[in-house]
Amino acid sequence: MSPTRTLAVLLLASVAFCLVGCSCGPCADGVEGPAASAVDPQELVGAWKIDLRPTPDAEPYYQSFVVASVEGRTFTGTFYGSPVSEARLNGDWGALRFSFVTADGSGQYLHSGVLRDDRLDGMSNSTGRGFLNVWRGERERN
Repeated sequence: MSPTRTLAVLLLASVAFCLVGCSCGPCADGVEGPAASAVDPQELVGAWKIDLRPTPDAEPYYQSFVVASVEGRTFTGTFYGSPVSEARLNGDWGALRFSFVTADGSGQYLHSGVLRDDRLDGMSNSTGRGFLNVWRGERERN
């Protein structure tokens, strides 16, 4: 997939996630539109335990999401053992939203998520395997 098409797909996925998460009105956290306070993107840095179970009634299936660093509106890290690419952040709407790409032998995975109250909610679209997975995460505790 070309970088331009990848970014377009990420943008659409991020917009769709925001609309679902915000119900096309006030965000779930009660903050509305442009007046929402900005969120510090450094809050995303660290190790996260992500539950990738395929259905709500399935047993938990945990994988690691590590955000190594944040610089401006991008970040570095790994997800499910793969390096993150095309990472983008937006904390301007009362919650920190993010998107990124990973890849394996089956193709690209387009991910988007939101950080609220020290918890992650996200989605992963497998372009090679043809599925959309919804996931949740919490900080890894030592």
